[in-house]
Amino acid sequence: VQLVESGGDLVRPGGSLRLSCAASGYTYNRNCMAWFRQAPGKEREGVARIATGSGNTYYADSVRGRFTISRDNAKNTLYLQLNNLKIEDTAMYYCAKGWEDPYVDRGRGTQVTVS
Repeated sequence: VQLVESGGDLVRPGGSLRLSCAASGYTYNRNCMAWFRQAPGKEREGVARIATGSGNTYYADSVRGRFTISRDNAKNTLYLQLNNLKIEDTAMYYCAKGWEDPYVDRGRGTQVTVS
């Protein structure tokens, strides 16, 4: 299993970013996927999850209404659209295979800094 995130950047408060996660090494369309984040000194936080067919999604209260998770099963790619970013969204963002922790397979992360 290989998961590679991209799209992180430095952005001003109120700005937007789109994170991507390229998946390989397994049957992507048969697995739920998730994004979680971790900031220095803080606990890991599950941000969003998506079921295999995109019909079922979950968002943490802290991001609901601002973030949107989606997937392209033809491209084996997971996305996270981040809108109206806040300083407290600053963290390393990871994609993971599965619905919830513990995530056995995850990427190396992409840094989002809001400042």
